[in-house]
Amino acid sequence: MHIQLIKPNEQYKNKILDYKAEFVANNEVLHGSAGLDKIDNFEEWYRLILQNSSEDTVKKGLVPASTFIAVDENDEIVGMIDIRHRLNDFLFKQGGHIGYSVRKSQRRKGYATKMLSMALDVCKSLGIEKCLITCDKSNIASARTIMKSGGILENEIIDGEEIISRYWISL
Repeated sequence: MHIQLIKPNEQYKNKILDYKAEFVANNEVLHGSAGLDKIDNFEEWYRLILQNSSEDTVKKGLVPASTFIAVDENDEIVGMIDIRHRLNDFLFKQGGHIGYSVRKSQRRKGYATKMLSMALDVCKSLGIEKCLITCDKSNIASARTIMKSGGILENEIIDGEEIISRYWISL
């Protein structure tokens, strides 16, 4: 399995919108997409991720982040991953440094583990020494991926009706 993390760009516009549509069709939450699920217009989303990629231009209340699409050897998007360069109070409690998703049609193929490994390398290059990654307690696949990548469960917190598991990975 070969994948690469690529910064979203206009060339992938239709594939990114198809990726989003697969999550909508399956009534799933689109994690690690820098808000793609909340924006209908690719251009607006793309401007937002560019704006939020720098400390100087990040939108008030957010933290700088690097958003990537995970592309396979056939140039198809298998996943998305968002790396937050630092944590604010919200991210410390329940969002973490990294959010990610893999499209339903590509799950159980090792993509999440590979994406997370690559994202941890990016975190290390950003000077992050301990990386927080969270997932819903009910998301067993994500918890396994995080633990396989070295995640140590610190605790679980209640957020409304959800229980969020908080894992740390030392880099």
